[in-house]
Amino acid sequence: MASPVATPVRLTDEERVQLEKLGRRRTAGHGLALRAKIVLQASKGLSNLAIAGKYDVTRATVAKWRKRFVAAGLDGLLDEPRPGAPRKIGDDRIEEIVRKTLEGGPRGATHWSKRLMAKEVGVSPATVGRVWRAFGLQPHRSETFTLSPDPLFIEKVRDIVGLYVDPPRNAVVLCVDEKSQIQALDRTQPLLPMALGSPARYTPTYSRHGTTSLFAALDTATGRVIAECHRRHSAKEFLAFLRTIDKSVPKGLDVHVVMDNLSTHKTKAVERWFARRPRFHAHFTPTYSSWLNQVERWFALLEQRQLKRGVHRTVTSLERAIREFLEVSNESPDPFVWIKSADEILDSLARYCERISESGH
Repeated sequence: MASPVATPVRLTDEERVQLEKLGRRRTAGHGLALRAKIVLQASKGLSNLAIAGKYDVTRATVAKWRKRFVAAGLDGLLDEPRPGAPRKIGDDRIEEIVRKTLEGGPRGATHWSKRLMAKEVGVSPATVGRVWRAFGLQPHRSETFTLSPDPLFIEKVRDIVGLYVDPPRNAVVLCVDEKSQIQALDRTQPLLPMALGSPARYTPTYSRHGTTSLFAALDTATGRVIAECHRRHSAKEFLAFLRTIDKSVPKGLDVHVVMDNLSTHKTKAVERWFARRPRFHAHFTPTYSSWLNQVERWFALLEQRQLKRGVHRTVTSLERAIREFLEVSNESPDPFVWIKSADEILDSLARYCERISESGH
């Protein structure tokens, strides 16, 4: 059966200006801004499927807002009245709450709370909470991000993701990195064990008893890890670990090593070591992109399961605990499955850059 023909969209100059303004306004709310962008793309003759792919929504969603705009114009992009008692707060007050939340902070604080906003605009904290939930606003939360300035970012992403999703034959792909300066910590007071109705408790104060550095190489195909601890963290120790890898991997296999741009990975001695061993191939992640290195996820498991609550009075005790985790991990290895293709990662990043393009970046 042939696909139904999408309803054509024709805009007046005034409608186009209003839609472009809605699409750019941060105070319009994500939903209304997205609907405006859908209609703008539809006016250019794009199919519902193409628009759905561009904004990561379903084709039915695109068709819905296309038809509603054709039927009712700009009013068709607004939400239909919901059942129940009519709301007592007007659109102007709602827009004021959203605008103040997005465009500034309270005097003497970094972000709004429901009580501070309620006092500012003259409504109840519960009303502020309902408005924030409706527009997906969470002033109490924040996340971190760093955009990579690497000029070869795209090429490196394609190279490394290609190794994960389509590894070369007769080769092993190893994600290599170091977890440096792991501290042997002893709590200043004994741990209170978990009891019925009460979690385990430990003091936030501790005494330090030295550090160790863990060098690890994760086999992306099997999930097994080659690792060893060193008391120092320099190119000398990294070279020693590379020799361990060389002995551990069967001679008939090529070795693709994924690693970051740490200075110890790029010394002349390391470069000469790789040059003398043609079966080794170095692949560097883009700057500020350690999330591409799968061994970082294994380090996170080590931290969560063994190190975070560990109590160690000596570095030897700490290293023994790390080796025990390694042994258990390798007894039943569970490889991480890389899902996203390079194109999906780059498209996601492009959408994020478009989203923050008016934020001074």
